[in-house]
Amino acid sequence: MSRTQRLLNLLQLLRGHRFPVTGAQLAAQLDISLRTLYRDIATLQQQGANIEGEAGLGYVLRPGFMLPPLMFSEEEIEALVLGSRWVVARGDSRLSAAASSALTRIAAVLPEALRHSLDSSALLVGPDSKTTPAVAWLPDIRRAIKAERKLDIHYRDLNDRDSQRCIWPFALGYFDQVDVLVAWCELRQEFRHFRTDRILSLTMLATHYPRRRQVLLKEWRAREGIAPQ
Repeated sequence: MSRTQRLLNLLQLLRGHRFPVTGAQLAAQLDISLRTLYRDIATLQQQGANIEGEAGLGYVLRPGFMLPPLMFSEEEIEALVLGSRWVVARGDSRLSAAASSALTRIAAVLPEALRHSLDSSALLVGPDSKTTPAVAWLPDIRRAIKAERKLDIHYRDLNDRDSQRCIWPFALGYFDQVDVLVAWCELRQEFRHFRTDRILSLTMLATHYPRRRQVLLKEWRAREGIAPQ
């Protein structure tokens, strides 16, 4: 096994543990010595992996570490680039800027051969077919989803009927023609889908909704017959 593969395997092992795991356990699973394990841990920390712990106490990988692009295959990089370009072209201003920044960072650390492949990629994103203008509060919707906060919205349905709703937003779907917010509606006591371009106004409330976002998403997928991703 190459050292690069061993480091990748070590990261995968750490990702699978929510609580500290001892160096002895990790070394046994990788079939390496403790000295080699400690050296590999130090190498990953130097590369930016947020690994906490020390010899004798155990190690845990904190969230936020991204594998270096050098470890991706050419096709994996193409997939990442194509997805990022789609977001640059179709996302709201803040999401588009974030995707553009991510592309720049990926390109900056790629070896020359892969950087040339990125620049000359023949995988293109088609023109946006949406006929409605970008919705200004999409960033607020994403923040509410992440924070698991309730939203108070003024909504106009396809029959031009207005209503005031208190909802629990937990997913946002991007489609060719429209973007759709998936939420639990307190008024209807059911899952509902809201076109973001038909939300007339919204206010993020200080109240957290009482159920976890992951639970709501799982129940909604089961009701819709959507396989987990």
